[in-house]
Amino acid sequence: MLTEIILFRFHLDATAIAGASLWSLALYLSLPSVGDWLMQQLQRWFNFAERSLYTSEVEFERTRPSREAQNAFYASIFSIVPFLVVGGLCNYVIELSLGRSWGISVGLLACMSCGVYELGRRDGHSGK
Repeated sequence: MLTEIILFRFHLDATAIAGASLWSLALYLSLPSVGDWLMQQLQRWFNFAERSLYTSEVEFERTRPSREAQNAFYASIFSIVPFLVVGGLCNYVIELSLGRSWGISVGLLACMSCGVYELGRRDGHSGK
């Protein structure tokens, strides 16, 4: 039934999706300052773009706390997208250079090592 609604077919490779997801998680864990900066910039842009939609200053100030919280949520969701793109590129390069069977394995190793790095980094900051 779904093939009758959608007139074209596209193939989703499960190993490519898993490898790209693992690499993006590894990058997200190893670069927390980039993720925070990106989230902050997106939140600023969302708040600026939404301000132009209001003509009344009173209505804008009345709904400001809820809109800023909603924009912070959207910024945290959209800040993942660049990491997914770069993770997909990393997975593609690994599969191209080492072969298809290595994409998930190396992504899993990178994810674990970046997770250990992040735990050590947080422990080092809390020990000060």
